[in-house]
Amino acid sequence: MNKDIKGIYVSPLAVRYADADMQYLFSEAFKFKTWRALWIALAESQQALGLDITNEQINELKAHKDDINYADAQAREKITRHDVMAHIYAYGLQCPKAKPIIHLGATSCYVGDNTDIIIMKNAMALIKSQLVTVVRALVEFAKNYESLPTLGFTHLQPAQLTTVGKRACLWIQDLMIDLDDICALNLPMLGSKGTTGTQASFKELFGGDLDKAMRLDFMIAAKMGFDTIVPVSGQTYSRKWDAKVVNILSGIAQSAAKFSNDIRLLQHMKEVEEPFEATQVGSSAMAYKRNPMRCERIAALCRYVIANSENAALTAQSQWFERTLDDSANKRIAVAESFLAVNAVLNIYANVAGGLIVYPKMIHRHIMEELPFMATENIMMNAVKNGGDRQVLHERIRELSIQSARRVKEEGLSNDLLERIANDPAFNLNERELGGILDPSDYTGFAERQTVMYLDAVDERLRDYTTDKHMANVTV
Repeated sequence: MNKDIKGIYVSPLAVRYADADMQYLFSEAFKFKTWRALWIALAESQQALGLDITNEQINELKAHKDDINYADAQAREKITRHDVMAHIYAYGLQCPKAKPIIHLGATSCYVGDNTDIIIMKNAMALIKSQLVTVVRALVEFAKNYESLPTLGFTHLQPAQLTTVGKRACLWIQDLMIDLDDICALNLPMLGSKGTTGTQASFKELFGGDLDKAMRLDFMIAAKMGFDTIVPVSGQTYSRKWDAKVVNILSGIAQSAAKFSNDIRLLQHMKEVEEPFEATQVGSSAMAYKRNPMRCERIAALCRYVIANSENAALTAQSQWFERTLDDSANKRIAVAESFLAVNAVLNIYANVAGGLIVYPKMIHRHIMEELPFMATENIMMNAVKNGGDRQVLHERIRELSIQSARRVKEEGLSNDLLERIANDPAFNLNERELGGILDPSDYTGFAERQTVMYLDAVDERLRDYTTDKHMANVTV
């Protein structure tokens, strides 16, 4: 075995899909740095509220905030079987003066739960930024093709025409719903609530002063970049917040999967393709193939996220009284991997949306194979103007359409409905007149105008999203 390849499992989300920024948020390094930032915030707030904590102690904590002595923590955890206690011990080794006041009055969930909220808020800010990038790419695509007619499909059968740009608006609208959900999300800090959420330890520390105990929560939250706290809790914040977050990620996955499926179908019809690099290999066996591999990857990852959303829901419903610990192992996998997977999905989505290849001639060919059937009402009205009988013409078109459809389906030949109509004296129309009736742009309704109006509204809303105050990054 190559010495650089280790014989251990490594998550594909880390080595193949998610980007470095998202991976860092769910890393041990970010977690433990955040723990120390929270301990500093706790000590500073307690000092401001009158507890006997010195500037020297706080400065000592700050001096060692980032140079974490992992070996000491790991050795201690082998003894205590408790990660928080191990890191308190390790921090105390580096900060002997501050050792007595580290984690004062707090419980493990003070660092664990608050860190989880901080991670999710940062991660959702990254997701929001990615969503805006994808929407902007789709808006540009929709503007470029706002007037290009294309077959609409209902039940995956050819239907009335729309435009390529209007179809892209359907993809954009799904993502805008997801953006609305993100911007409506205002994750609260747990604060420091104690072992069962009663702040009993802080009642003791503050001599029964409820006001100071409440101010402590808000002061810690403000130091960590939050403007709200959980009003009541057990030992943990409600796991409904995790379910809410993962449901938003599931919604994004639903939107992205719908887009990827549409592109895969369009690529099958040779109308629109995802980007294909000059040296890319589509198939190991069939060199000519240009498989929609990126969209297939989107679909695969989205399926995982959607299925994974059940984990958060099941965890929320299974918490007993003020807390149980059957949430921890599940949520640290389910929440993290949902974010990592959606991060990967949106990176691929942005790449595809920014490089879609459209084949107008193939689109037009498919339109003209079906348009004669769709234009029969217009043909009939023009024939009536030339002196025809509407009821007779209706029956003739029905008969000719059946004959032409049989020719297409049973004999594999082209649609010759126009020729049949031109050769039928009941219509009194020649091929030139019929051709004038078959301009695809006459059959797209208000698709182009709808597209222009919608994209103008999206541009305006994107300006609001980029300045949304609740989604600013939290730094530690």
